[in-house]
Amino acid sequence: MAGAVVCSSVSSIKALWETRIKRVKEEEEQRRQKSRGGTTGRLGVRVWEDRAILARLKEKLQTEDGRLVLRIEQEEWKSLPACLVQFIQVQEWQIHRTGLLKIPNYISSFQNLLVLDLSRNAVTEIPKQIGKLTRLRELLLSYNRIQFVPEELSGCESLERLELAMNRDLNELPDQLRNLKRLQHLDLSMNDFLFFPDCVVAMPGLEWLDMGGNRLQLLPDDIYRMEKLHTLWLQRNELEKLPESISRMASLDTLVLSCNRLRDIPSLMEDMTNLRFVNFRDNPLTMDVTLPPRKAAEDGEDEDDREMFGREFMQMYIQEARKRSYAVLNMHCVNQNDEDSADR
Repeated sequence: MAGAVVCSSVSSIKALWETRIKRVKEEEEQRRQKSRGGTTGRLGVRVWEDRAILARLKEKLQTEDGRLVLRIEQEEWKSLPACLVQFIQVQEWQIHRTGLLKIPNYISSFQNLLVLDLSRNAVTEIPKQIGKLTRLRELLLSYNRIQFVPEELSGCESLERLELAMNRDLNELPDQLRNLKRLQHLDLSMNDFLFFPDCVVAMPGLEWLDMGGNRLQLLPDDIYRMEKLHTLWLQRNELEKLPESISRMASLDTLVLSCNRLRDIPSLMEDMTNLRFVNFRDNPLTMDVTLPPRKAAEDGEDEDDREMFGREFMQMYIQEARKRSYAVLNMHCVNQNDEDSADR
């Protein structure tokens, strides 16, 4: 009798245990089904969102001068979605005032890209992948927050125009950029450069350079190597003197040196026959030079323009400096002769 009771108890416990196991499995299966349903739902939402973004981006595509352009202006796009790679045929990005923080790494997929204009955003870095854009002609990143330029940018072998103005903390360039042999236009204004980058001097095709609004104190002695440079902006720096070698820049026709600390003008600059426009305004030059009056009808320029702009002022300053130097030398010779006569 006792054995029957024990057997009955074991059977009851086994049945109860199996019931519980069955219930747990059923609950787990229900959770899995809900999870699958939730995942499917989330995937569905994501697909819908991607389609909505693609449709929105497609509205930003337009054809200009035969190029397919992505143009986004004054809309909030702090990041660019990965689905943008579906438009790799785009040849030009014009994205301004969007608050964009980062250039996506997939930028290298846009092998047809000719112009990348992301000026006036909040971009903090240039990805290394940008060096794979071998057809890129213009890279415009002014008014951002870039502090560093990667050496890989030298891989953009077709680059003709590079603008990095107003990035504030930018103060150097990698030496590899000297390999940008087609670069003609370079804007580094309103940054924090203390020294004239060596790679810039070595850029063989450079024609236009703006380094105004930095903290330059000296220009390199070999600046004459920039044989094709015709326009040089150096306003608002801390330049105290100019190297004599600047006179060997045969192609230079525009030189802006306003708001520096210059006290003299190298006499050899008088021989710069191609120099057409010069600005020495707001420099503590040692001599005050006033140009002679000129008829108002001549060239239509007023006296203020003539006073500080152009070769006329520079030439007169150099001539006046030479006269004063001769006068001092003659005075020294006269005094020396008087001393010799007194000794005899």
